[in-house]
Amino acid sequence: MNTDRLQGKVIVIVGGTSGLGLSAAQACVRAGGATVIVGRDKNKCAAAAADMGNQSLAITGDACDPQTVTAAIREAVAGFGGFHGLYHVAGGSGRRQGDGPLDHLSDQGWDYTMRLNLDSVFYSNRAAIQQFLRQGTGGSVVNMASVLADSPSPRFFATHAYATSKAATIGMTKAAAAFYASHNIRLNVIAPALVDTPLAKRATEDDAIMRYVASKQPLDGGRIGVPADVDDAVVYFMSDEARFVTGQVLRIDGGWSLTEGQYAPTSEPATDAT
Repeated sequence: MNTDRLQGKVIVIVGGTSGLGLSAAQACVRAGGATVIVGRDKNKCAAAAADMGNQSLAITGDACDPQTVTAAIREAVAGFGGFHGLYHVAGGSGRRQGDGPLDHLSDQGWDYTMRLNLDSVFYSNRAAIQQFLRQGTGGSVVNMASVLADSPSPRFFATHAYATSKAATIGMTKAAAAFYASHNIRLNVIAPALVDTPLAKRATEDDAIMRYVASKQPLDGGRIGVPADVDDAVVYFMSDEARFVTGQVLRIDGGWSLTEGQYAPTSEPATDAT
């Protein structure tokens, strides 16, 4: 990776202490940028920032709190002298709270999942846009969605609130991209398929799901994705190379959205993923 693609850029990464967020933060630093990472676990925040040296700071806070990202942006400006980009990765599954197929989806599962995956994006994006407008400098926002927003997998990934929250993230991103383009504020979406992170543990430990993924994501031998597959896209969207790109959804999915995927033969009835 070119080590100066993000030279002089300061990026706030919401959900930057593990998985896709941490890998992206490390990639941004390698590309010459500075990062402020946001996470809920104080020890993980400290460890992640220390690993990246003086090019990274950490803020402990909940992305579902409207003030968290506002504080992180202030820290970016105070600590590194600017703010140029926001990458929102934070989110997750509401399965344990009651997310599932529509006829089983509980009110609690719906509310929890929407707050985790959509309210948090709204709060962070609003804070970023407000700062970019104050600065008058433009900037870049990248939001994390999922291929499940428009490429469902009913047998193994039947969490309908989750899919809805990711589809809504895409809709909000595109609407904002259109509205703020004249201010040189760019908003784009990354929509990965199954990636090997701590949040994917349920899937990665299920042999039936992994056999399915081997045909659903056929690129590179039918493997599961890894965070490094996404890193270059994050750096690209944050860099001046993407200065003429906004409102786009980049699917980094190993072919998921293009293929049918094959289920292993079974005499058992299909069940939803829990």
